[in-house]
Amino acid sequence: MKIFLKAAKRDTLVTLLKLSGPIVLANILQTAYQLIDTFWLGRLGANAVAAVSLSFPVLFLVISLGIGMTMGGSIMVAQYKGMQNQKMINYSSAQTFFVLFFISILLALIGYFLSEPMMKIIGAKNEVLADAVSYFKVSSIGFIFLFLFFVFQSLMRGIGNVVIPTYVVLSTVLLNLILDPLFIYGWGPVPAMGVAGAAMASVLTQALSAFMGILILMNGNFGIQLYWKDFHFNLNWFKELIRIGIPSSLEMSTRALGLTMLITLVTGFGSMVVASYGIGARILSFVIIPALGLSAATTTLVGQYIGANRISKAQEVGVLSSKVAFFSLTAIGLLLFVFARPLTAFFVPGETQVIENGALFIKIMAPSFGLLGIQQVINGVFNGAGFTLASMIVSILSLWIIRFPLAYLLSHNTSLSYDGIWWAFPISNLIAAIFAFLWFSRGDWKRKKRMSVEL
Repeated sequence: MKIFLKAAKRDTLVTLLKLSGPIVLANILQTAYQLIDTFWLGRLGANAVAAVSLSFPVLFLVISLGIGMTMGGSIMVAQYKGMQNQKMINYSSAQTFFVLFFISILLALIGYFLSEPMMKIIGAKNEVLADAVSYFKVSSIGFIFLFLFFVFQSLMRGIGNVVIPTYVVLSTVLLNLILDPLFIYGWGPVPAMGVAGAAMASVLTQALSAFMGILILMNGNFGIQLYWKDFHFNLNWFKELIRIGIPSSLEMSTRALGLTMLITLVTGFGSMVVASYGIGARILSFVIIPALGLSAATTTLVGQYIGANRISKAQEVGVLSSKVAFFSLTAIGLLLFVFARPLTAFFVPGETQVIENGALFIKIMAPSFGLLGIQQVINGVFNGAGFTLASMIVSILSLWIIRFPLAYLLSHNTSLSYDGIWWAFPISNLIAAIFAFLWFSRGDWKRKKRMSVEL
């Protein structure tokens, strides 16, 4: 450990951890947000949970598009921060809000008016169709507020301020804790809205977080100042956002679609395997939180160093962040390997077969978590350099070219059966991590041009 710390730059390590810590906490709070919804909806019965579960893949796809587009604004702001160009930081922030506002309105209208045919396409039956449609309609209205909050969060991360967005997320989680049962079950003058009530609670908390974010940036005391004169259409700036943001959106979207496709493969082996996969996927969703936190922190630091034309420091961040991700997530993976069975039993007590298969899934997957961390961090380097096309290719390689075809081949053409699906995870993590690190080492990302849009 001493050798590792000597090799690394201590100030860079401290900065990396200071940035990633609040981001990880914010992601945990967002997970808590979803768990609160699940807890209260579970009291309405299985159909309520099923209605929301059917809506989630489409909602996640839309959310992925939003996060991907805001990534473009975040990268621009980070690089202008490195250039110490406050004027362009402010202008890029206003432009990101302006563009994403209109995109969110378009998606909200599409979601609202096409909610029923979309729910039918993904398999909503009569007993859950009405609830699924009502939940998705109300949620669609919230796209506007959700996207505006994503913009605020991404811009603040771009300049390295990750604490303020965490406070905003914390306040909305606490508010959602109150509003969820209020709107789902009703109280006093507030009518019981059932499943739609959960969506309504989310929309109100999203609206609050969006307005809080805009007020903070309008105030100008936290590194970004929004000016009304900057809210207009700039074709050159828009082209730059599209160049950076579209690959990032596609990366997030293909990740969402890839997970959905795996579910369709798993369901062919029956409810026991579905339950085992669900437990493993839930564990993976928690493990990915620190990986994504380190990736986001890496994007910010690399973007700022690229903007300052300090390429060697950007590379140092990439190497250091990869080491932190690999060793920390490998340690987490080994712990999960040891405690796989009791952990699985916690989720499904008494279900012996599910416990055995769920524990096996975790044991097969867990040792490769460090490799998953490397892949995410290298994607963060590519994003910070504005080379979002590379991170999109790495994600497509991992999920679509390797994991899904391999899971199908191993589960349908070998004696492994559904265990072949489990083995596709570590194999795809290994290949994607090697591919990403070799591409990083080649240095193509160093030759990407810095932001060039000027006023």
